[in-house]
Amino acid sequence: MKKLSLLILITVLTFSCGNKKSKSESEPENITQVNPAENYSGTASITQGIATTITEDIYTCDRGRKTDVGEISSTDGKTWIVPAKTHYLNNDFPFATDLHNSCEGLNYDTAEEALANFNAANTITIDNDGETYTAYIFADNYFEMYVNGEPVGKDKVPFTQFNSSVVKFKVKKPFTIAMKLVDWEEHLGVGCEENRGKSFHAGDGGLVAVIKDAQNNIVSSTNDTWKAQTFYTAPIEDLSCVSEEGNYRYSKNCSTEGGQDGANFYALHWETPTDWMATDFDDSNWPNATTFTNKTIGVDNKPAYTNFTSIFDDPEQDAKFIWSTNVILDNEVLLRYTVE
Repeated sequence: MKKLSLLILITVLTFSCGNKKSKSESEPENITQVNPAENYSGTASITQGIATTITEDIYTCDRGRKTDVGEISSTDGKTWIVPAKTHYLNNDFPFATDLHNSCEGLNYDTAEEALANFNAANTITIDNDGETYTAYIFADNYFEMYVNGEPVGKDKVPFTQFNSSVVKFKVKKPFTIAMKLVDWEEHLGVGCEENRGKSFHAGDGGLVAVIKDAQNNIVSSTNDTWKAQTFYTAPIEDLSCVSEEGNYRYSKNCSTEGGQDGANFYALHWETPTDWMATDFDDSNWPNATTFTNKTIGVDNKPAYTNFTSIFDDPEQDAKFIWSTNVILDNEVLLRYTVE
């Protein structure tokens, strides 16, 4: 009888334990799942973390940083190329001529020396009866330049070492300059590079340009009358720090401290209009460019700039470094300006 009672007790306990649900298997508790979009009310697509590398080393340079390209998906199901979709590997888009390029061993000391080595065949003709203009450009890091919608030159060095460029084109006035600017990144998708003791340090951008006519007169130089719109902002630690006012996209309240791990950093992406470089594109609602000092951009120790201060820092028409409102967090910027 005792054996039978013990057997019944074991059976009951076994059945009871076998049907008891663990905490993880029980009915879900009221746990709030955080959706990153809940802290963001703007028009951009949101990505988080590191992108997948799809192309490695589109350009290599001694003591230069890696120039990889990546791909990442946003919370709304779109796919984005980072740091930007460019024409660097497009053979139909011409390279600019070097003004100063340590990667290629072309360390010209003066503009005259660089122009003496300029191949006239590299002049892009837009109007056969136009005038020839020369653009001197220093970009941190990469640019693509259009005149009246026609490609006239792209940067030879996407990242570093820092270089500067010359672009010649033949066109009639008025003409419209459109430029894509990219602050390249080592950590794809979060706008970061290793710097100042941090693995994920936010990079910065900046562009200065001077356009001269055949008589060596300045017809335009970069300043705050140019238009500048951002299309990729990162790294963002807290999406509540960004804001929009009409077509103004602000990240001025966001941290630029970076850190040792970017897995949780966010990025904001806006689609670029297909005709943004066209002469008749309406940029009237774009913000004006923001200007920055040489010290802020940090060019005082870069021969690609300092060898040509007579051009970039002309005492009568000093060209300004320009970008969108945030030279640190905005990584892809489009510029437009019409020379009358």
